[in-house]
Amino acid sequence: MALIMFLTIFGLTFSLGYPIAFGMMAGGIVYFIVKGLSLANLLDMMVISLSGQTVLIAVPLFVLAANVMNDTEITTKLFDFVRKSFGRTRGALGYANIAASIIFAGMSGSQLADVAGLGNIEIKAMKDAGYDGPFSCAVTAASATIGPIIPPSIPMVLYSMISGASLGYLFLAGFLPGLLLAGLEMILVYILSVVRKYPAGEKVQFKSLIRSFFSALPALLAPIILLIGMYGGMYTPTEAAAVVVGYSIIISFLVYKTLGLKKLYKILIKSAQDVGYISIMVVAAQLVSYIVTREKVAILMAEFFTNTGLISNKILLLLSINVLYFVLGKFVDASVTILVVIPILLPLIKAAGIDLVHFGVLSVLNIMIGLDTPPYAQTGFITSAISGTPVKDVFKEMLKFWIPIEILGLVLVTYFPDIALFLPKLFGYNG
Repeated sequence: MALIMFLTIFGLTFSLGYPIAFGMMAGGIVYFIVKGLSLANLLDMMVISLSGQTVLIAVPLFVLAANVMNDTEITTKLFDFVRKSFGRTRGALGYANIAASIIFAGMSGSQLADVAGLGNIEIKAMKDAGYDGPFSCAVTAASATIGPIIPPSIPMVLYSMISGASLGYLFLAGFLPGLLLAGLEMILVYILSVVRKYPAGEKVQFKSLIRSFFSALPALLAPIILLIGMYGGMYTPTEAAAVVVGYSIIISFLVYKTLGLKKLYKILIKSAQDVGYISIMVVAAQLVSYIVTREKVAILMAEFFTNTGLISNKILLLLSINVLYFVLGKFVDASVTILVVIPILLPLIKAAGIDLVHFGVLSVLNIMIGLDTPPYAQTGFITSAISGTPVKDVFKEMLKFWIPIEILGLVLVTYFPDIALFLPKLFGYNG
């Protein structure tokens, strides 16, 4: 009865448009009351459950780093250099869009930060060059999927907290899948550019390219400093987040001179608001996890998968989970799937002998695809708002990337684990 009440309250608040975290907490309070449990224990449980989770410190730091880069000239310098690097190639700005997302992914760890920051620059440049609005938006939305896959990655930080998988190995495991996805997207951009006769890039003098490179060099060094430091043993992934924040602030102050104390204050306020939402989601998810554990939902699910034989068939099990992610991604925020659904699935994954690092990468990839999938499709709405392109046209164009490209990338990563695990094993990961 109590579980039904929880689900009813949660579903009702969600359908009425309330924040998901509010629905989880409201349902949780009703659950505790029906069960006759102390509400004081509810608060203690939510707070204590997060104690010792030092890996979460990386989240506000990566959010701050992304906001600093987006509100200064760092992203502009990056895109200018990448754009010039592709020269007169047909569809050059489409390739530059994807390449810029790869570089920015090495600093922000957020898909929406990529869309909101780089997206504004990329879409305007593409439209000014003669590309149509829907294509410009679709490339921007699709390439932003790479952001949380290539390290650093805020979703992987949350997954590491939940699963106990090494964050360092998770970051390593995201490299090749991220590059694979970028390569597939570039193939599609090439095909569409030839068929639709999109314009070639501008002819760039070598001196201009060199000047652009040195102008972008301080920004380009950020992911290099982060990765060399992490995998060279100089600092942990959490400490790496602090290094990126410090570095981005320093170059914005001293090199680009686009950051003052007033702007920094505004960035700090915005970052605090962004982190506040994530923090509330994390705490609310701990409450849901407690309820799920108490009601033995994971055990019941494990019994179902065992009785149907799915738990002994990794192909069907992973297919079922990917379909579940797909359905959820169409309706709920990515953090809900990571913080609420994955803890339920982990016992099944462990029982089936699926590697936790591999599962983390395919989970994050699938969940990020959900941000491109209507009706939730945050990336589609953001790019539509930025460009003034009708959202229905954006979604129609995004399907060309979603169906053949992102799904193909997901299938390859799901059923060829070494795509994700090659680099971790190279650095000593034993599974």
